[in-house]
Amino acid sequence: MKNYRITVNGTAYDVAVEEVSGGSAPAAAPAPKAAPAAAPAPAAAPAPKASGAAGSIVVSSPMPGKILNIKSNVGASVKRGEVILVLEAMKMENEVVAPEDGTVASINVAAGDSVEAGDTLATLN
Repeated sequence: MKNYRITVNGTAYDVAVEEVSGGSAPAAAPAPKAAPAAAPAPAAAPAPKASGAAGSIVVSSPMPGKILNIKSNVGASVKRGEVILVLEAMKMENEVVAPEDGTVASINVAAGDSVEAGDTLATLN
């Protein structure tokens, strides 16, 4: 039997793993015990400042990634499907487009920023 300490979302767990040969499964294992975390969780980074007043149409990140390039400016008119910015995720460049016609009210990120899925990237009016 081998003992391991596994950390999930900042909580450390001590687990015991038994190697079974011959294909027979052991009886139900006891639930892992929570151990005190060795280090505190890092503080959340402050949200980036928005440029311009927020609009009524939110353009959010479809996936986690890094902002490579901002293709539009605050005050620019955009048509549905027009590229607003480029997001790199899994070594691929993904174009984030306007969901409908409008005017860019704010750009909430800068080139080089890391974003999570659902983060507000820009707003439109």
